[in-house]
Amino acid sequence: MSRSQRRRAVQRGTLVAAVFALPIIVAACGSSSGTASPTTSAAVPASTAAPTSTAGSSGSQRSTTTAPGGIIPIYEVKTGTVPGLGKVLTDGQGFTLYIFEPDKQSGRSTCYGNCASAWPPLLLPAGVTAPLAGTGVTSTLLGTTARTDGTTQVTYNRWPLYLWVNDSSPGQATGQGINNLGGLWYVLAPDGRPILTHP
Repeated sequence: MSRSQRRRAVQRGTLVAAVFALPIIVAACGSSSGTASPTTSAAVPASTAAPTSTAGSSGSQRSTTTAPGGIIPIYEVKTGTVPGLGKVLTDGQGFTLYIFEPDKQSGRSTCYGNCASAWPPLLLPAGVTAPLAGTGVTSTLLGTTARTDGTTQVTYNRWPLYLWVNDSSPGQATGQGINNLGGLWYVLAPDGRPILTHP
């Protein structure tokens, strides 16, 4: 066999080997890359979704929570019941709202700095111009006041409204009647008058 014949035979053998190896290479590539099984993220039920929050000058403050009926804004003012106090004002999530006696029903807040950290003002989120009147609330008593940091605080009967960081669940009023950070704190009745009794 001549040299040129041997070269052609080697080339044919190489071609045949390549043809037979091609399916194996393709299969190997398919198995190495694989087809990832689709991942699914379970939708969070409306009743268990975590609240979203918005930060104000006094630190983090809740803004909305998801409930079975949909989104309930924190800036909704409604009524709830506290043992020993009866019907009081609460935010949209049911947390008790308070007034600060040094505000003197002036429609302006005097609670800033450390005071506002412990007693977060009930704020309207950016873009919202008015609070919502919930169950048991007189809508004409609702209002707002501008804070020195540019945020807008909800008022009721000209009392700026606050939350208390030590209330850990709706129905509590652990801040009622205490003298803290420069003055006394009270819950409000639905008619807009401070409730001065202790639970």
